[in-house]
Amino acid sequence: MNEKLSIDSASNKMIDKAEKENIELVWDRLKKMMPQCGFGTLGICCSICNMGPCSIDPFSDEKSKGVCGADADLIVARNLARKVAAGSAAHSDHGREIALALLEMAEDKTIDFKISDEEKTRKLASEFGIKTEKVDLKSITKALAVKMLSEFGKYEGNLTMANRAPAHQKEVWKRLDIMPRSIDREIVEILHRTNMGVDSNYKSVLLSAMRTALSDGWGGSMIATELTDSIVGSPAPVRAKVNLGVLKKEMVNIVVHGHEPLLTEAVYQEMKNPELISEAKAAGAQGINVAGICCTANEVLMRHGIPVAGNFLQQELALLTGAVEVMMVDVQCVMPSLSDIAGCFHTEIITTSHKAKFPDIVKHIEFQPSKAKAVAREIIRRAINNFNKREKSRVFIPDETMDLVAGFTTENVKYLLGGTFRGSYRPLNEAIVSGRIKGIAGVVGCNNPKVVHDFEHVSLVKELIKNDILVIQTGCSAIACAKAGLLRPEASIESAGPGLREVCEATGLPPVLHFGSCVDNSRILTAAVELINEGKIGKSFDELPVAGAAPECWMSEKAVAIGCYFVASGVYTVMGMPFPILGSKNVENFLCSEIESLTGGKFAFEPDPLKAAAMIIAHINNKRKKLGLKS
Repeated sequence: MNEKLSIDSASNKMIDKAEKENIELVWDRLKKMMPQCGFGTLGICCSICNMGPCSIDPFSDEKSKGVCGADADLIVARNLARKVAAGSAAHSDHGREIALALLEMAEDKTIDFKISDEEKTRKLASEFGIKTEKVDLKSITKALAVKMLSEFGKYEGNLTMANRAPAHQKEVWKRLDIMPRSIDREIVEILHRTNMGVDSNYKSVLLSAMRTALSDGWGGSMIATELTDSIVGSPAPVRAKVNLGVLKKEMVNIVVHGHEPLLTEAVYQEMKNPELISEAKAAGAQGINVAGICCTANEVLMRHGIPVAGNFLQQELALLTGAVEVMMVDVQCVMPSLSDIAGCFHTEIITTSHKAKFPDIVKHIEFQPSKAKAVAREIIRRAINNFNKREKSRVFIPDETMDLVAGFTTENVKYLLGGTFRGSYRPLNEAIVSGRIKGIAGVVGCNNPKVVHDFEHVSLVKELIKNDILVIQTGCSAIACAKAGLLRPEASIESAGPGLREVCEATGLPPVLHFGSCVDNSRILTAAVELINEGKIGKSFDELPVAGAAPECWMSEKAVAIGCYFVASGVYTVMGMPFPILGSKNVENFLCSEIESLTGGKFAFEPDPLKAAAMIIAHINNKRKKLGLKS
């Protein structure tokens, strides 16, 4: 019955278990919501002011308008812009928390963290105009933290890391007046613009939304990525395992879920504490097992090889195993339903962020950098104390696991390609020029219960690598393909085209590179800059034989922001499901056609992953033709 809900057999086993035990899951709640609001799906319902809500009739011959006079074009544009603002705020606030932690470190307010990548920290400081020669690391760190935090609210100039973009992209942004200035300013301004009675030109609203998205991709997300590397260490390729089978029946299981990595880093360090291991054994367990869900999973995976229990739609299923003592959650993509599922078992949900709390039935232990290890120990001890409360007869852990290799970054890829002493992107560019690799696709995004779990991600990526396109992935999309075995070097032999397979066999790389969590889409941007700097395959993003995709029916507002900053950066981007814009043909045409003449990028919407793959392949071949490269 449930085979159509997921292509992952472990997930289907847990869905069957939930049905037998009469436990409601996300798919059941979706079914109850059907049919969903047609006006909302088309984006033509407006509740910005209280003269409404106003809904525009999409079938009327007469051009309908809301009470204030806003037509479908404006309503759709404003609604989309507000999603961009919310998505940009989520990623950027993540970045702010990391920058604040860096400042606490520099001011000796915490001893639980220290700079793990000094070379990267000094390089970042130089980029921000901070003197580093003959200056101690502590002084550099404080100056860098202050500079990073100023990126959120500075009142003049532009975002510093936007200067990393190719010259052509910066010229385009300046000409269109969408060069990102400061992060908070762009978010506040787009919310102001879309308030009742402000900007009534839909194109103006959409371009301003692009500027807001750029402040995320080249600002907040990039800050989060770079400073996390500085504090907890830059990733390196690491082997690990993925899927629900990584949970262990004989061990204390702690599942970490969310997006902010610092507390999870402390949990990883403390799980090795001999005292806590002894306590776990005294409780009857063989030890302590930490596994991840969603992007927190990706953060500790790529740095430490901590196993991944699953992606977004598996968060409830992990609890259904009956083997999770504690699920520790922070922010973003955390379903409120978790407390209901946990209530059916012995599992304790522990919230850790001051900005993300559950009702009183859930334990809240607030994380602060100054007491990270103490909080980590408290959470681990709660898990240990919970171990003997399991109902052993209800424990069911699917056997499914899969090997993967993760931990690729903009920096380490060049050394994996060219060796320690001559690291560069030249071998990759030469492989593209020769046609062994046709191009590169960034395939990212989350899950959505509206479509078969993992199917679009896996199907699209298989088709791309079969056609000699190297795939870079982040987030839940990467976890989906990891479960399908595509993040193993062996996958090049099993699934890649002859040219891509030849490159992978020569370098030992898998045909699908895991680049991290969803904020680490910024790594895809900086990797593209490296391709351009190396030469021979284009001087700007829109000339490169590259494309982006979020195939599985985008879920979060963050995905809207990500898509917009890729398109604003000149990248052709295919989404598995349209944004709520189909109520306005003008907005749809602007985003899927007109904008290409402005930024060099554009959107396409295609739910069929094989058709989407064909569109990406055609786009890449067209770019190769324009560059005069072999077909």
